[in-house]
Amino acid sequence: MSINITLVIQGLAFFAVAWLVMKFGWPNMIAAIEERQKKIAEGLAAADRAKAELAAADNQAAEEVRAARIKAAEILDKANHQANAAIEKGKSDAIAEGNRQLATARAEIDSLSHRAKEELRKQVGQLAIAGAEKILKREIDAKAHTALLDQLASEI
Repeated sequence: MSINITLVIQGLAFFAVAWLVMKFGWPNMIAAIEERQKKIAEGLAAADRAKAELAAADNQAAEEVRAARIKAAEILDKANHQANAAIEKGKSDAIAEGNRQLATARAEIDSLSHRAKEELRKQVGQLAIAGAEKILKREIDAKAHTALLDQLASEI
């Protein structure tokens, strides 16, 4: 055998295998490569969409947190106002109750003072009558005694 025929047969075999690979194998490999590229591109697009959605979700969460803080501040402010109002109402009620008790105590003091003055007037009247009785050395009847006591009490 000659080197030329072997070389020609090997060349023909090479070209036949190359043609078979290009005819049947190459399109399948190109399709697999293109499909892989498409999946990678879709994955990258999905990642970009996810980043955008995450950024939007972060913005929305920040907005909700800000709104919640504002609402919490409003609730706290309202609670402080209500507490202050309750304290002021309690103070005014306590002052009113104190004034009422003071007025009651003053009225009771006035009443006791008036009774004490009346009792003192009666005692002074009785002492005056007793003194007058001793001076006059005579007995006064009960009606005259009562009338005299009333007259002295009214004069005093």
